[in-house]
Amino acid sequence: MKVLHIVMLASFLATQASADVIELTVRADQPGDRISRYLYGQFAEHLGRGIYEGVWVGEDSAIPNTRGIRNDVIDALKQLHIPVVRWPGGCFADEYHWRDGIGPRDQRPVRINTHWGWVEEDNAFGTHEFFDFIEQIGSEAYIAGNAGSGPPREMAQWLEYMTADNDTTLARLRRANGRDEPWKVPFFGVGNESWGCGGNMTPAYYADVYNRYATFLKAPSGNQPKLVASGGSGEQTEWTEELAANTRARMDGISHHYYTLPTGNWSAKGRATGFGEEEWLTTLRNTMRIDDYLSHNEAVLDKHDPDGNVGIYLDEWGTWYDAEPGSNAGFLYQQNSIRDAVVAALNFNIFHRHARRLHMANIAQTVNVLQAVVLTDGPKILRTPTYHAFEMYVPFQDATFVPVDLVSSPEIRVQDEALPQISASAAIAESGELILSLVNLHPSEPVKVRADLWGFEIGSIDTRVLAGDSIDAHNTFDNPDAVMPAPLAVVRKSNGVSMLLPAHSVAVMKISAE
Repeated sequence: MKVLHIVMLASFLATQASADVIELTVRADQPGDRISRYLYGQFAEHLGRGIYEGVWVGEDSAIPNTRGIRNDVIDALKQLHIPVVRWPGGCFADEYHWRDGIGPRDQRPVRINTHWGWVEEDNAFGTHEFFDFIEQIGSEAYIAGNAGSGPPREMAQWLEYMTADNDTTLARLRRANGRDEPWKVPFFGVGNESWGCGGNMTPAYYADVYNRYATFLKAPSGNQPKLVASGGSGEQTEWTEELAANTRARMDGISHHYYTLPTGNWSAKGRATGFGEEEWLTTLRNTMRIDDYLSHNEAVLDKHDPDGNVGIYLDEWGTWYDAEPGSNAGFLYQQNSIRDAVVAALNFNIFHRHARRLHMANIAQTVNVLQAVVLTDGPKILRTPTYHAFEMYVPFQDATFVPVDLVSSPEIRVQDEALPQISASAAIAESGELILSLVNLHPSEPVKVRADLWGFEIGSIDTRVLAGDSIDAHNTFDNPDAVMPAPLAVVRKSNGVSMLLPAHSVAVMKISAE
């Protein structure tokens, strides 16, 4: 994508924001698809300080830990009700050989992580440690298998090692390594980014690879994972087309990847902080392109799979900026601001509208890498604005989508395109509450919002807002609570609510039934 140039006058936008009241209608009388909790998944790769230091510090560390996994990170992640974690990659997955990560740690081989920083990988964090991690946070496993440099037998044996419930040699080996009962493996990916770091394959070649590998991925009854093929990225549809048309083995999903770059230019992506309003807007515009990309791939699946059996797995998404100054560029460490929280909320609102075909989404990544929810520095930890966006949206997990109609809304012009000033989404939670999310995309002006509720009698109202004192406001280890959710004043109307939504903010409202 080319760099977008902003065509707007700040004074015009300020006038529009102050003059207009944005009106919307929440159609609680028209319930739609279930918003799967798996749309709020995480992705943890062996990359930089994501696993080592971010999750794993070792049992002898001075940092408080449980069996080597740091307690403060576990405590933070548990509050997000994370449904699933994808591991061990990413590009790392197609060079990962699972037997390197089992058995006594002092006997595990040391490899080179050729993708990310050319650093030593001592395999201290392997299969057993990963499952310990997700059990501690109350999550589920999405295993990414090695289809790039490993044979089908290796992948099949890893699945057997994890799931075998009988007395096979691999089941005995797992028990000897400390795990008696098999693990549940709900999701298994056959390779990663096979168009690039996973093998530089063509769609047709990979379709045959998938058919071959998937044929041998077998598990006991009741523990057979959903199988996910490696798909395309960005605006691509050819991978979905090829796989949907020519896959003979069982396939439950096709992955897709999309990263938000402020500039759209991989060689100069843009800064994580210290940016201006133009880069704020281009970031949001580039984020919202995923709406069209999902629609285009859904149309392909609707043609080949009208019954809706195959889902889209957006198992890598998030912001990607230039490396933080002074950091190892191969570690992909970046600061995380209120802009990232707005990006996350925009994505969530889009994901909800695609809940019929979008079966999973996994942000990249959980700790210390790209759009992380948690950052660490030795024994220190902070929750990023993105973390708070995830926490605020927890009530949407497994809720029932209801449409929101924008009756009136000013726009922000970006070249020959228009950004809506407000993004909204609503659902009926499992608790019966109506959940309404609102995002103010304007970088500098608050906006008045009135929401009329159809088919829902208003009881108590609880509203929180996440904002900041600037468009790059962020938490630091010296000030970890600079950007935090706060209560938002809401005026109750006869059949709705109204509020003043701060600039560059995310609000989530929980309304109980009367």
